[in-house]
Amino acid sequence: MKLRSKFLREPFSRLCLLALMVTPMLIGACTPLQNFTTSKPAQFTPNQATEVFAAGYGGISEKYIDAVSVEEIALEGLRGLGAIDPDLTVTRTPSKSALKPDTKKAQGTDVVLQAAGEEIIRRPAPPADDINGWASLTTEFSVAARQASLDLQSSGMETIYEAVFDGVLSNLDIFSRYSGADEARSNRSKRDGFGGIGIRYKAREGLPMLTSILPKTPAEKAGLKKGDILTHANGVSLKDLGRKAISVMLRGPTQTRVALTFLRPGESQPRTVSLKRAHIFPVTVTQTIKDGIVTLKVSSFNQDTARSLSEKLETARSRLGDKMLGVVLDLRGNPGGLLKQSVKVADLLLTQGKIISTRGRHADSIHHYEAGGRDLASGLPVVVLVDGKSASAAEIVAAALQDRDRAVVIGTASFGKGSVQTVLRLPNDGEITLTWSRLVAPSGYMFHGLGIRPTICTSGLKDRPVEIVSRIMQNRSIIEDMLLAWRKPAMQAEETRNRLRESCPSQRRHKGLELQIARHLITRPALFARALDLTAATHQARN
Repeated sequence: MKLRSKFLREPFSRLCLLALMVTPMLIGACTPLQNFTTSKPAQFTPNQATEVFAAGYGGISEKYIDAVSVEEIALEGLRGLGAIDPDLTVTRTPSKSALKPDTKKAQGTDVVLQAAGEEIIRRPAPPADDINGWASLTTEFSVAARQASLDLQSSGMETIYEAVFDGVLSNLDIFSRYSGADEARSNRSKRDGFGGIGIRYKAREGLPMLTSILPKTPAEKAGLKKGDILTHANGVSLKDLGRKAISVMLRGPTQTRVALTFLRPGESQPRTVSLKRAHIFPVTVTQTIKDGIVTLKVSSFNQDTARSLSEKLETARSRLGDKMLGVVLDLRGNPGGLLKQSVKVADLLLTQGKIISTRGRHADSIHHYEAGGRDLASGLPVVVLVDGKSASAAEIVAAALQDRDRAVVIGTASFGKGSVQTVLRLPNDGEITLTWSRLVAPSGYMFHGLGIRPTICTSGLKDRPVEIVSRIMQNRSIIEDMLLAWRKPAMQAEETRNRLRESCPSQRRHKGLELQIARHLITRPALFARALDLTAATHQARN
């Protein structure tokens, strides 16, 4: 049961808070190699519930980007129970003995739970920042609500956690969210990899048919091939199983074995091979090379993205030598991922200077990232493609390479997710993705709610690349002024920021126009240099 939509799948420095575990910083890795299983619905256990609520309340109050009291958090969480049963309401009222006879001073307030207007339970409100007090009260009210509500009686513990934490987080910002144990394990696998064998498949007549074999994985080493049809795993039939059930069978801790039986096209007898699971990262970088131009499509940022991109870029450079003309970094549709991976990707194309900074309320959220690597493109032209779905980590890379005069950015205004989320792991193995800092581009502007402004805007365009670039060059003073204006408004100037975004409306772009413009620039170094010089005005924002 989902009580509200999850906006972005989204989530560095180490965290240790209450019962929270160590996790990476997201712009979206504790034990990612555990067996990928689906939890059975947990029964409501008051002691465990109090631990989970205390961990969540404490983490949010300490780490959230804006100050928020435990009292505010808990009251919103309790009101979240109404998502399960709308008849449940929670209010603050003066205590029944509001005045002490001898002093005539206010004695305090109570928290009251009602079902269809009838009072179910009333308790004195704990002090505003009493984590354990509010956690205990939340548990006590949850127990009382279960006794009064048939809907809650039929709800498992996880549904209650989701209702409470969604009640809290939906009032903070759209990027802060709660994930239950199963979803959290899946998120960790996407970020940090998992124990598996390295295959992709699709269903064919109720059985998984392999569509690709990832290189340097157990599947490749065992000789599995595209087109093979898996029939059994450890002797158990895979017939008509769903993807989640098949994942449970194939994934597991690294170094453990799984026996696969498969049918190969053209052969009459099945084969069985034993594979030792290894650490598998979802593929996020794909490469194409055409006419000396290397195009690297980055779909998201996980723990392997920078390494993979570096390997592909090094290989391309060795293969092409002096025939390599430039690099296109395609970040269209990229929703983001891990902060440090985006920093490493930018560092692959820079040699020195600022990449990104983060600012937040908590001391651990303040960071300054500087380039210190070597430009793997050896100074050749670089073009970055973005669109309305390019967010967070993708925007970090685009902003860094644009502000540092290393790349020409082409596309539409990006999504505008200039915030960083930290992941708080809870005792129930769920996690809270919590906004805790804002991103600051090298030129000093915060692009949260604004996005990255491409040097060459393609919003709504269908013209030929030559005509688009020619028009940009003819209006270069207007473009320069716009790029400078983009970096001026404060975070609070929402009207101004919205008006700026209207100059290059955010759109989803996945066709070839941006690639054609990129190729047009890269094959004409003088023209690329003129386009790159359009961002020179942004230097004024740095000085």
